[in-house]
Amino acid sequence: MVPLNQALASLKEILRPKPKQGASSKRRRFDWINRQELIVCFLLLGSIVFFSFSTQTFLTSNNLQNVARNFAWITIPAFGETLVIIIGGIDLSVGAVMALSGLITALALRFGLPVPLALLLGLLAGSMVGWINGTLVGRVRFPPFIVTLGTASIVRGIIFGLAEGWPIRDLPSSFRFLGQADIHVGPLDIPVPLLITIILAVLVYIILSKTVLGRYIYSLGDNEQALIVTGVGLPGLKTIVYTLCGALTAVGGILMTARLGVAAPTAATGYELNIVAAVIIGGTSLFGGEGSALGVLLGAAFMQILLNGLILLGLPAYWQSAALGSMIFLGLLLDLWRQNRTAS
Repeated sequence: MVPLNQALASLKEILRPKPKQGASSKRRRFDWINRQELIVCFLLLGSIVFFSFSTQTFLTSNNLQNVARNFAWITIPAFGETLVIIIGGIDLSVGAVMALSGLITALALRFGLPVPLALLLGLLAGSMVGWINGTLVGRVRFPPFIVTLGTASIVRGIIFGLAEGWPIRDLPSSFRFLGQADIHVGPLDIPVPLLITIILAVLVYIILSKTVLGRYIYSLGDNEQALIVTGVGLPGLKTIVYTLCGALTAVGGILMTARLGVAAPTAATGYELNIVAAVIIGGTSLFGGEGSALGVLLGAAFMQILLNGLILLGLPAYWQSAALGSMIFLGLLLDLWRQNRTAS
């Protein structure tokens, strides 16, 4: 086993950026244009301005608070999804995991368990599915697309079996507080789900930017050979990443259940598309090695505001799916553009 300090030294040397001969200072001065987060930020601001003038209800406090609450249960699983995509994987079980964690929490509450213990069981359920995904991908070396598609089907069947096809209602107000309440900060009423999202965004930022684990995650997606040279166990690292994805997805599912006040077997059906869209739009590269918590926040916010604005404009629901697919293509085009600029 290679000592940790030696491994980090080797990794740092391998990943040290090489200066380009003859690169002009003018080109380096405009490298910030490559940041997709900046492009998405402009798109976000533009959509806010457009819907503010084209609708009369977009800027109302009630609509903005609803957007913030719905934004949370997509963004938090997207944090986990971006970790997986950074290492070159994919997780298509996030929608099923959201429903499972919410259902397990609701069942625990129905059996009379206290809210903290019920929340813990819901988190463990999501983390367990993530651990299974990571083990099959990292140690058994199954393709992540097939693994997570299979676990999504299995988990969804377990959900219907546990709930016997019926939703679980009448959840206690102490639990619904997490999805429906506001925290008063001066003149502002901040929804609890939004506050939790911000806290987790900071946590994911710290993991990716300030820890050895974060450097390993980026390296796995960008330069896997570097990790092999330093002696890092790739199967274990992949298992950790998928487990983190499962835990974060569970948080999103619990907040969704608390917001709706009901745990339904059909909950979060099709949310995989929304979550992957938020990740791609936010600048996480499907080629691996790139992504950030800030990008996920911006991508999810842009997606949520666009879908909300389409509803306020009175467009039929099926146009939302078309808009969602278009945003995924937009994210892919921006990713390819950035890759080509970097290569040139």
